[in-house]
Amino acid sequence: MTSSTPTNPIRVAALYRFARLDAFEELRAPLAAFCCGRGIKGTLLLAHEGINGTVAGSEADIAALVEHLESIEGLAGLEVKYSGAAEMPFHRMKVRLKREIVTMGIDDIDPAKSAGTYVAPADWNALISDPDTIVVDTRNAYEVSIGTFKGAVDPSTASFREFPAWVEAHRGDLEGRKIAMFCTGGIRCEKATAYVKALGIENVFHLKGGILKYLEEVPAEQSLWQGECFVFDERVSVSHGLVEGEAELCRACRHPLTGEDRQSPKFAAGVSCPHCFDSRSDEDRQRYAERQRQVELAQAQGRGPHIGS
Repeated sequence: MTSSTPTNPIRVAALYRFARLDAFEELRAPLAAFCCGRGIKGTLLLAHEGINGTVAGSEADIAALVEHLESIEGLAGLEVKYSGAAEMPFHRMKVRLKREIVTMGIDDIDPAKSAGTYVAPADWNALISDPDTIVVDTRNAYEVSIGTFKGAVDPSTASFREFPAWVEAHRGDLEGRKIAMFCTGGIRCEKATAYVKALGIENVFHLKGGILKYLEEVPAEQSLWQGECFVFDERVSVSHGLVEGEAELCRACRHPLTGEDRQSPKFAAGVSCPHCFDSRSDEDRQRYAERQRQVELAQAQGRGPHIGS
């Protein structure tokens, strides 16, 4: 478990639990009050199928929140991944009610009852190195662009809603194979395996705790991970040991950028990058440039991070 340190005093918890929550709407206000009263920031999603989110705060406050969530009927046994941050990586606290805690758009999928087989990080390398295994990255293309497992298939999806269509299109390639799926923290691949099993494909596995747990537990010299792992907060990415990575966000299109991306002539901080330059107009870039000027002005005046940055 990664703890807070003097250089990373903020504790970040990525958590989820698939569980039947019939009265999930009633949890919203008390959870928001609990978090805001302790200075915790981030996002929690609540739905009939459970809870999902990433939050940050002091080590004591995050521990109190996890203990509180574990006491709620149905949420005991939360899947939680901890990491550290030098500064608060969120601007505010949000507790939202959703139809799904991770949106696939397919009814009657219940990962709490029918997900694939968990594989611990220590056993993951052996599974994905087996030539009979097809390894599938269930994340979106912009996440995959800065890092993935060696030999993994990238479905090139723009959102998780597109994943079922990709499976249907490649069903013939998947049937009869061992299928190893992974994602950032474990929630998307858990739901993805439940969907694949609902199609009658049984030999399905997923990485317990996701990439984050793998990067925490597997030494870099033994790792089959290549690149960095995108995270949905202001750190942008993490690497082995869950240290903050070197990726940055394009503030025009929100695509993560590698060092190579930032060397492109199409990159201008806050204005454009190789992923959005050709799809934006000069008027767009002028608007982004003015926003970037305001961000830099706020920083120079010591007013802290600009919310629009």
